[in-house]
Amino acid sequence: MTTSALPRWLYLPATIGALFVALPLVAVAAKVDWPNFLSLISSEASVTALLLSLRTATASTALCLLFGVPMALVLARSDSRLVRFVRPLVLLPLVLPPVVGGIALLYAFGRLGLLGRYLEMAGVDIAFTTTAVVLAQTFVSLPFLVLALEGAARTFGSDYEVVAATLGAGPTTVWWRVSLPLLAPGLVSGAVLAFARSLGEFGATLTFAGSRQGVTRTLPLEVYLQRESDAEAAVALSLLLVAVAAVVVVGLGSRRLRGASAW
Repeated sequence: MTTSALPRWLYLPATIGALFVALPLVAVAAKVDWPNFLSLISSEASVTALLLSLRTATASTALCLLFGVPMALVLARSDSRLVRFVRPLVLLPLVLPPVVGGIALLYAFGRLGLLGRYLEMAGVDIAFTTTAVVLAQTFVSLPFLVLALEGAARTFGSDYEVVAATLGAGPTTVWWRVSLPLLAPGLVSGAVLAFARSLGEFGATLTFAGSRQGVTRTLPLEVYLQRESDAEAAVALSLLLVAVAAVVVVGLGSRRLRGASAW
């Protein structure tokens, strides 16, 4: 396939932008104490934090899929004024400072929160638990999934769904046999982005869940704590976090992120 030629001057800012992203990562790799790298990342606290991050990021991605797929379809298909009003609220966590998101979650689900006070009366405590970590990660990563899916839904339109309906397929059959397969590229790329964002979440987690080892201390929080006491361990763990995120994005989603043409 022949691609249109790009103006040569575009390559200069593109190269500068790529270097701007790559240089800090290279600097981290250059700062690592490589002879002691394994010992720095294999401490009990580090391994526990990594495993907790992977578990909570997986759980939050599952919640994003559960709620994000219907949300994206409603946003893409509905012309309701209410939906147009709700859409900015759904996407607000994209630009909201994570700490503010954590405070909002605390006042919603904390012991004195709007919903948390009733949950506490029922014997359910959420704040400063592993569940709080999952909710914080879901709060910040859900918009990434919704945006990816909404874009995919708008791209393929509703023509195929209308044809299937006219042939006698019910709404549920249309959803499973037509809509979902068409959404697959956006679904995969959105899930990858949501998982990567959950894995790196810091501010909302710290504010809403705290930093309890083995309970709420994810790998980003462990990096922050190690920075104060052991800078070499913090650098090594930072590189580990970068490597895990790179494996997720490159290994699972690099082709999907280009859209349906990658399938």
